[in-house]
Amino acid sequence: MTNLILFLNAFLSYLLIFVLIIALVIVACIIGVKWRKSKDAKAAIQEAAEKSADVSGNETA
Repeated sequence: MTNLILFLNAFLSYLLIFVLIIALVIVACIIGVKWRKSKDAKAAIQEAAEKSADVSGNETA
């Protein structure tokens, strides 16, 4: 009986660590996707501003 309790204790400890690692991976993926979308949006705005500046610069020349 003691061996079973020790086994369950070790099993639950490793299960808890596994669940925590999985949760951290999911959170890291969510943060990474948000950062990438933010970076892409900033790049699109900057690219649109540069195109706008080029178009207005060419019309006056």
